[in-house]
Order: sequence, then structure tokens, then C-alpha cells
Amino acid sequence: MKVKSKTILEYLTPPGNVSGRIGLSKEEIKTSFLEHLFYGIGRLPAVASPNDLYTALALTVRDRVFSDFVRSTALYARENARAVAYLSAEYLPGPHLGMNLLNLGITETTREALVELELDLDAIVNQEVEPGLGNGGLGRLASCYMDALATLGIPSIAYGIRYEFGIFTQGLKDGWQVEATDKWLNNGNPWEISRPEINYDVRFGGSTDHDYEEGKVSRVKWNPDTVIKGIAYDTPILGYKSNAIIMRLWKAEAVESFDFSAFNMGDYYRSVEEKLNSENITKVLYPNDETITGKELRLKQQYFFVSCSLQDIIRLQLLQNRSLEDLHEKFTIQLNDTHPSIGVAELMRLLLDEHEMEWDEAWSVTTKTFAYTNHTLLPEALEKWPVSILGKLLPRHLEIIYEINRRFIKDLRATTDFNEEKIARMSIIEEGDRPAVRMAHLATVGSYKVNGVSALHSGLLKKQVLNDFDDLWPDKLVNVTNGISHRRFLAVSNPKQSALISEKIGEDWLKNLEKLKDLTPYADDGHFRQKWMEVKLENKKALTELIEDKTGIKVEPSMIFDVLAKRLHEYKRQHLKVLHILNLYQRIKKGEGKNIAPTAFIFAGKAAPGYVFAKLIIKLITSVGDLVNNDEEVNDKIKVVFLPNFSVKLAHRVYPAADLSEQISMAGKEASGTGNMKFALNGALTVGTLDGANIEIREEVGEENFFLFGLTTEEVQAEKASGYDPLNIYKEDPELKAVLDMLISGELSNGDKELFRPIYDNLLHHDPYLLLRDYRSYIESQDEVHRVWKDKEQWARMSIINAASMGKFSSDRSIQDYCDHIWQVEAVRVKE
Repeated sequence: MKVKSKTILEYLTPPGNVSGRIGLSKEEIKTSFLEHLFYGIGRLPAVASPNDLYTALALTVRDRVFSDFVRSTALYARENARAVAYLSAEYLPGPHLGMNLLNLGITETTREALVELELDLDAIVNQEVEPGLGNGGLGRLASCYMDALATLGIPSIAYGIRYEFGIFTQGLKDGWQVEATDKWLNNGNPWEISRPEINYDVRFGGSTDHDYEEGKVSRVKWNPDTVIKGIAYDTPILGYKSNAIIMRLWKAEAVESFDFSAFNMGDYYRSVEEKLNSENITKVLYPNDETITGKELRLKQQYFFVSCSLQDIIRLQLLQNRSLEDLHEKFTIQLNDTHPSIGVAELMRLLLDEHEMEWDEAWSVTTKTFAYTNHTLLPEALEKWPVSILGKLLPRHLEIIYEINRRFIKDLRATTDFNEEKIARMSIIEEGDRPAVRMAHLATVGSYKVNGVSALHSGLLKKQVLNDFDDLWPDKLVNVTNGISHRRFLAVSNPKQSALISEKIGEDWLKNLEKLKDLTPYADDGHFRQKWMEVKLENKKALTELIEDKTGIKVEPSMIFDVLAKRLHEYKRQHLKVLHILNLYQRIKKGEGKNIAPTAFIFAGKAAPGYVFAKLIIKLITSVGDLVNNDEEVNDKIKVVFLPNFSVKLAHRVYPAADLSEQISMAGKEASGTGNMKFALNGALTVGTLDGANIEIREEVGEENFFLFGLTTEEVQAEKASGYDPLNIYKEDPELKAVLDMLISGELSNGDKELFRPIYDNLLHHDPYLLLRDYRSYIESQDEVHRVWKDKEQWARMSIINAASMGKFSSDRSIQDYCDHIWQVEAVRVKE
């Protein structure tokens, strides 16, 4: 019997009362929890493991989140709303349970329901293993944006990769970083739903056939040598008392996972070989790309998820009986950095080869559909794929890219007075002995808007990295300053401070962070300052317990908690902080430490497995820690801690406890930063350069509430242009010389004078990030920190003002900026 087809609206309008919300009362939550425990997991409370309890509660909450998702999707369909498709190679969502309880408004109700079952909500929440889908700032930003998109009611879907293993679990052995497999899926993932019926074939390799014709129009046929299937896994992302959206992640599987004939012949490995090779694509986040095979796997990952996502977007467009010529009217596709930029060529391929559109029409649709976010000024992070690799894996795409570039250069020559040198700079293809595809250029040419992520960064993009393109298209490049989810990084991670804020100004700040400004007058209220710092002390006590548990190091909560938590990279200048610690150490040893306030220096962050210099900096940090922490002359004044395996879950404990936030990259190198915002939101004071979003943070909090040091971007450029020589600074500053010489004295390395020589030589003879030039200014700024700390009332006042001034840095504001200035997408809100 033939079933009558339905429109998408009919499919998305549930029968009866299914579209209503599932019960949120204490009794309904308790009943649902027990049902999931009994029938879903097959456990009685008396024999349930901690993971059983967590899974039952997660499924209970997931039911309620999905009910909101159904309501949201039905509303979007009825309103025929334009939608955002967000393409990102990584997400770092953090634990789901606490956020979903907050966003449903049932945290305390759930707590009470569990108390009646003699269970502890906090203990169950702590069981969650966070998804290993991202590395650091890029993935965390994408997840903050998902929270904001859902909260604001923006029709949207987030696309990415379902990595079986995250980047790695960081440990320390003899002070060195060691990497272990991040098995985040070991106990399953109760938040996701597998969608095996939503699957797409993704092709690699082979050749193209240009003699293939259909009718009168010549068509190109791609004859791949490998085909892999992408399977959708959906995780709902709920906004705060608002809509829900979907994060759709793709898992790679073999088209034919088992070769029965090979098995019968006794060739057991070959019988599953295709399955193993296919699944490698989504096996691990960021495989080491030092080798050719690693580079190929990285490109395969990027193309795999982009192809699945674009095929899915086209399916949704056609499901709504809409023409592909109108794709840009229904969807805007945001490329989160260069990782998904192969999407420009893939959408062209799909429109040209699969849907038989003409070139000019396909290019018009493509360039009206994509927008691109640039996240970096670092040349090594602006991806370039060797033509040899791209042509081997994606031969049809290389042809399309060359044709895009040919037409682009033709137009340049016809419509501009650009000289050939400038045209060569703008070309998507970098010529030379090893030709490469400049993915940032492909994304820029193929997008209708390009944005930077802070005022400084966007300005530098216009002046430096994309200067030629800005000359050509002066209205294409815009700024959207990054933002963070204050609901996660304050409401969930710092509930006591959140409660104190709500007690004074109400709970409107949870939806509108600008309301935090109402907290400013309380900075002059002595009683409020006292309560504020009491909460900070409680958070610090909790972190000291964690530090002792993880590292064995005992830290006094009364110390300044001076925190540098971010990815390890030379440009982030963690070794500048180390030089400051050694300076304090030497001053205390010489009896000059009376003005030094007792301080715990807390480091956290991962170095890429193949990044030798960054891993050596970690070893230097831990070696300085061993020296300082075991010296009774100094360890009551200073302690050094390296907290391994920094993650969102660990960040929940670190940000609320920090007194001082270190944002010390050389001006002009950090695109934005979001850790700086999270620290300040939790009342930490910032010591930093005029780099990235530090500039805008300082404008908001006031220069008197920010510890500034270092050169400006213009001064950095002038210093380098004048022939910067770090050796001169070394010779002219005796304190600096004494600190640097300590690196090669053997005192930090059991007599090994060569261990840290690479850092020593790099600073004295290269110093690409002008660390020595900023050193003296940094030391003076830190001395000011210690002076202010001794005035507890002043410090508390500054802490409150920092937190109260963070309204601009909500991801809600960032997403609204995208909607207003780039996407032209309007909110469609479900009624509470």
C-alpha cells in the first residue's frame, strides 16, 4: 500500500498533547527517574552504580529537553523561519546535566526529588564525563554560541564530528606532559540519539570523467575509489527557559561493514578491513598531522563532516518543497574557522554535478549562503592544503577550486587596477615548488561576509591578513566580538556567587547579562563586599582540596590565586609567567620579599602532542614548582601548581576561585580570547596586554580596574621594524639576566644545564613574541597587583566592578550581532 507523503509541517506537528511540555514537578521528576532506572537500565536503587544513577537522571532530563525541541521545531516549521547552519570541526560543550537542569528551571526541584530517594544531586552531576569533542577556545566558543542560539530562539542546527576519542587526556610524568586516550564514550552517552536513517555517502579519491553527458549539457562524473557512510547522532541543546536546537554530529561507517566471503575463506582481518578503515575518520580529534598520512586523515575528517552536513541541508531544503536556487533564502551557513571551508567547493559540486545547476547560478547560491569566521592571525593556523594531497583525496574539488580561482583572477584583472603581485597574493592557489590551496582565501572568496572576533583582531585582518580582500570588498569584513555563556560559567559553575547576585538584582541577568551593571553600586557597600569575598574564599577552599587531591600540593586559600589557564603555545607566553616566579624566588632568597603577598601560581592547559617547545614549557613550570614548593624559605610566600587535563569540568572549579587572570600574550597575536571573559565574570582581576578582547574588557571595567602592561600592537610592529635585539635587553637588566641564567644553571633540572637551553637560546637570540621587551613592564605590573591585594576593600571593590561590567561579553550579544549584521535571521520564540 502506498503511503501518502506528508509535508514537513505535518510531520513536525505532533498529535494530541505530545507538543506540550513533559511534567516538571517534583513528583513527576521522581517518577520519571525511577522508571528510567527500573525499565531503561534494569536497576533497583539499592544496587545501582553511580553511573546507573547518572544515566537514569540524564534520560529523565533528556525527555524534557526533547519535548522542548519538538515544540521549537514545530514552531520553526509553522513560521517558515530562515535558519542558521553552524559548521565547526569541534565543540566543547562540557557536562550537559547541570546546564539542562538550569535551563529547564528545575535544579532545586530535582534536588528535592532526589533527597526523598536519599540521593545527592551534586554527587550524581559529578559523575558525568564531558564530551571529548573539542580542544579549547574554538570548540568552547561554538558551544557557547549553541547555548545562545537556543536561548534567543534562533532557528539553527550545529554540525560537527562525533569523535570516538577526544584530543587526549593529559597527565604528568616526571614533570612532562604525557598523553592518554580520552575514552569519553566508555560508559555511553545518554544525551545523544542515533539517527541511522539519516545517512549520506561521502566519496574519496579516484578520478573524474569529463566525457560524461546527459542530454545536451556536459556533466562531470566523479569516480571515487572509496565511499564512506556518515551516520547522524543528535544531541539536543536547550536554551534558558526557551527553545531547543540540535547538535548533529557525524560518525563514519563503512558502506559494507562485513565481507562475508573473506570471512568464509578464513581471511578474518580482510572481512572487517573496510569497517576499520572507514571508522578511522571519526576515531580521534585532531590526529597528529606531522606525517602525510596524518595530514590526509585531517583533510578526510574535514571533508567528511562538511559533505554530510551540506547533503543534510539540501535534504531539508527539498523536504520543504523549496528550490535549491533559493537555498540562501532558507539557510545561512557559518564556517567556524577554515576547517569547514572545503564546503565552498563541496556545495558547488553538489549543485553542479548532483543537481545539474549551471555554474553562474550555483556560484550565486554558494556565495549568498556562506559566511566565514576567521579566528587567528597566526600564519600556521591559516590552513593550506598541498595540491598533491587535495588532488589525491578530492580530485573533483581541486578542479572546482581551480575554476573558482580562474574566474576570480579574471574578474580581478577586468575590474581592478590590481597589479600581478597583488593578484598573486590574493590567489586561492599559492604557487611555487609545492602549490597549495589557501583555505582562508577560498572561504573569503566564497562567502558573503567575513568576520573577526574582536575589535583589534578585525582591524588587523583588514590591515594585514585580508588587506587585499578588504580593498576589493570593503563591506565584506566585519567584527563580531566573541562572547561566553554566562549561564554555564557563572550560574552553573559558581552557584553561590550567582545566588548572591540574584539576591541583590534579581534573576533577569540570566537572560540579559547587561543587567549585571545593576550590581555596580554594591561595590561601595561594605557588607556586600564582605559577602562577595566570603564566597570567593569558599570557592578557593574547594579548589585547594582539588589541587591537593590531583597534585599532592597544599595551598593556603588566603593566598592570591594567580591563574594562567589556556592552551600551551609560545605566543601565549606562559614562560613569561615563569620568569616572574623566578624573579620573586630570587628576591625572597635575597631577603627582599617583604612586599610580596603570598601567592599560589596555578597553571593549566594542554600542549599539542607534537609541539616540543610547548611541552618543554610545561616541564619548566613543573620544575620551578618542584624548586619553589620544596624550599621552606619561600614556600610560605609562593607556591606553583600545574593542574593537569584542563577541561570545562575543571574550569567550573578554577574560574570561580581565581583572584588574578593572566592574559599576557604579545599585543596583536590573540584574536580574542574567551578565558579572559570567564575569569572577569567570576570576579577575577586581569593582568594583561592590549591584545584581543583584553582591550574591550579594559574599556568596560575601567582602566583603574585592570593591570595593564606591555607594548601596544603599533609599538610591537615598530620594535620589530627597528631591528629588535633581545640580547641588548638581557645585558641591560641585571635582574632579568639573573633569572634567565637560572634556566641553564642546572638548579631547575638536577644539574642538567642543557634541558632548558632551547628556551634560553630562543629568548636571547630570537624572542619572536618580544617576551624580554615586555618583561620589566610585566614585573612592575605584578608589583602593583601585590600592593593592591593588601588593601582588601579596594580589591573587593575592583572584583565586583569586573564582574558587573561583563554584560557586553555574553554569547547572547554575540549571536544577536551575527543575526543583525551578518545572517539577517530573526528569532522565533517558544512561549514559556
